[in-house]
Amino acid sequence: MLDQALAGVKVLDLSRILAGPWCTQNLADLGAQVIKVEHPGRGDDTRQWGPPYLEDDSGERLSAYFSCCNRGKRSVAIDFATEAGAQAVLALVQEADVFVENFKAGTLARYGLDHEALRRINPGLIYLSITGFGQTGPMADKPGYDYVFQGMGGLMSYTGQPDGAPGAGPLRTGVAVVDLTTGMYATSAVLAALFQRQRTGQGQYLDIALLDVAVALNANQGANYLISGVNPQRSGNAHPNCAPYEVFKCADGYVILAIGNDTQFQRFCEVAGRPELAVDERFATNSSRIVHLPALRDLLVTLFKTRTRRSWTEAFDAAGVPWGPINSLEEAFSHPQVRHREMVQVLAHPTLGEIATVRNPMLSARTPGAQAVSAPPSLAALSVQPLSWS
Repeated sequence: MLDQALAGVKVLDLSRILAGPWCTQNLADLGAQVIKVEHPGRGDDTRQWGPPYLEDDSGERLSAYFSCCNRGKRSVAIDFATEAGAQAVLALVQEADVFVENFKAGTLARYGLDHEALRRINPGLIYLSITGFGQTGPMADKPGYDYVFQGMGGLMSYTGQPDGAPGAGPLRTGVAVVDLTTGMYATSAVLAALFQRQRTGQGQYLDIALLDVAVALNANQGANYLISGVNPQRSGNAHPNCAPYEVFKCADGYVILAIGNDTQFQRFCEVAGRPELAVDERFATNSSRIVHLPALRDLLVTLFKTRTRRSWTEAFDAAGVPWGPINSLEEAFSHPQVRHREMVQVLAHPTLGEIATVRNPMLSARTPGAQAVSAPPSLAALSVQPLSWS
């Protein structure tokens, strides 16, 4: 059981927006003690990223965006641009295990909070810097948001409808996927650094860049390019390496058909009443289906329109053909399997009441202490000293 696996680990979080907070929320969910240092008065930028908000009669307001990535943390408001504020942060650093920040390269050095300065007072400190472009290179001093890196890293070049199709053009994903993936890579790096520190007694400097993550996130599409030298093109909902693996319109709605091998395709052809397609040399293997995908798609578009979604999916289930629905979030959160897995956890906020958040999928809802994490914090009043971890 992973709940409280990081009990006793102290994390000082100076990060804002999503990538850094996503990392430190993971650490908090795993039992670490996280102090979030926020700007006095306005706090993390995402406190104003709404609507929607949760509000009470006193004027307390919490944005849904902030709540998605800041549960389990304690908020303190410190202006570390002042001498007193910087000293307050340094006092917390002395006992910290992990320090997380996402300011532009060189910013914290102006306040004596850079890695070299903090290592002198705490040699065991794991110092994590998350930036757009990294600490070195010709663009190291530039800021950047997730959207920039979805485009710059290549993801948007092959995401969207192909040229000539309705709505053609590059598209971003529906969530800040580079920020979220950066937060997960950062989480893994921190855990590895903590493990290494057990052996060496020494801290670590971690330089995580959103651009690096965006390039890595291309995964099989990146490998496709590196092997072939050919840029992948936008293909709408179709998969670049598997077929048929896309969305089809039935008589009364849409369904995702996800064929991952030739045996599954044979079963699909039986369900569709077209067993001859499975032995057609154009479609018998996945590679040949990719080559002849336009012809295959034309056949399947016509086939799917002849039956209702329920008729298709019941037959798919009986035959073991992989498929999926396209759910709204209301449908996703109310789905019996999602409800069984208890993916929604309700946390008690001292002034705003109950706040629904999404359970960390690393943790089982049924393990002891899984619901012990605290709600996303209110912005603390201005603090300088004394501050402590207790």
